[in-house]
Amino acid sequence: MADEPAKPPEPPAPPAAPQSTPTPEASTPAAPAPAAANPAIAKTPAPAARPAPAAAGGAEHVPKAAPPTGPPDPPPPADKPVPAFITALQQAIPGAVTGVSYYLGDWTLLVAADRLLEVATHLRRAPDASFDLCSDVTATDWPPRAERFDVVYCLFSIRHRQRLRMKVKVGDGQPLASVTGIWPAANWLEREVFDMFGVNFVGHPDRRRILMPEDWQGHPQRKDYPLEGPGELLMENPVDWLKLRQAKEEAEIE
Repeated sequence: MADEPAKPPEPPAPPAAPQSTPTPEASTPAAPAPAAANPAIAKTPAPAARPAPAAAGGAEHVPKAAPPTGPPDPPPPADKPVPAFITALQQAIPGAVTGVSYYLGDWTLLVAADRLLEVATHLRRAPDASFDLCSDVTATDWPPRAERFDVVYCLFSIRHRQRLRMKVKVGDGQPLASVTGIWPAANWLEREVFDMFGVNFVGHPDRRRILMPEDWQGHPQRKDYPLEGPGELLMENPVDWLKLRQAKEEAEIE
């Protein structure tokens, strides 16, 4: 058998591509996306827009608080009995005492203005009361009220060593009887209340100013008295009022 011709050798297969091995750089996770320049600012929500100012005359308006009309007069607590001299006064002069208050250990009688002398006389002469000293007379001003003044009398009984307050409400110009005939010590005290507040005491033996000059305009402790002084009442400049007063005095000397 004849020999078969030899087959030409097969071309060598191309070398396989080398498999890439993971490198440290390849195993490292991808870098995060660059953050904002200021993370705190980026996370803070944008402030809400301010509401536009309300148009004049048509928007909702918050009303101002009403001015006070006077201090409260708390009644005595249920476990605090009313003193016997107060009960006797209410029985002796019915309707003269309009209220009884107790606060911080002191009793206060709310007295009708037209019954003041009756109540004062009883408190001075009744043996169980014997309030023989009027230690002070003062006032407070509450302009929103029709009876704008609270006139307060502070009394003391030397015999019984007890204190009492009387409070009377009066309006501007309303007559209020003087208690100087019952407690002479009230003379200068009522003059001061007249000078500072203009309370119209009647029956006073010497009702005139005691702190301010006799020709002073207005009453300085009223709440509607101008802060700049009396010049604002009738004149624009207080200096003009002082000059007018000086000219009047010089004319009297001449």
